[in-house]
Amino acid sequence: MKGVIPLSIQPGSGELILISQGGDMLELKLVEIKKPDEVNIIIGQSHFIKTAEDLYEALFNSVPGIEFALAFAEASGACKVRSHGNNKLLKDLAVENCLNMRAGHSFIILLKNAYPINVLNAIKNVPEVCNIYCATANPVKVVVAQTQEGCAILGVVDGFAPKEEEREEDISWRKNFLRKIGYKL
Repeated sequence: MKGVIPLSIQPGSGELILISQGGDMLELKLVEIKKPDEVNIIIGQSHFIKTAEDLYEALFNSVPGIEFALAFAEASGACKVRSHGNNKLLKDLAVENCLNMRAGHSFIILLKNAYPINVLNAIKNVPEVCNIYCATANPVKVVVAQTQEGCAILGVVDGFAPKEEEREEDISWRKNFLRKIGYKL
């Protein structure tokens, strides 16, 4: 990388620090998302102070009986984490994860009694939403770049690496499973 000097690599720490010739420093971190196994998450990027309220309305109106919480990180002004939800435990986890990611204009949603497929279109239709990084129940690590000014989400590690191509019996299982849970006729 021309003009970039690796400052330190700390094996096992999940951190890499780079410094440019101009003196700007960039630190890469892996942030593990904390959540109960049965909870689904959606991580995305938005751009306006009314994001938290609009996401709340989109989620609440999507699925009867949904339990959820969300946290949105402002990137200017007071730089507050705005949060809403109808489940206190999920709300506390959403705020904790949002503060750990430290990425301005990012949001995280935690879901119970609903799946991302039930709410994704409503979320994507919120005018402030710019990007969805993941929607999953898998373990997630967020790749975060930190500068002197702030942090950015570069991407996510969602679950595990694939092991092999599916075979005929896997295809049959997948098709039967989707019908069993009502997503296909």
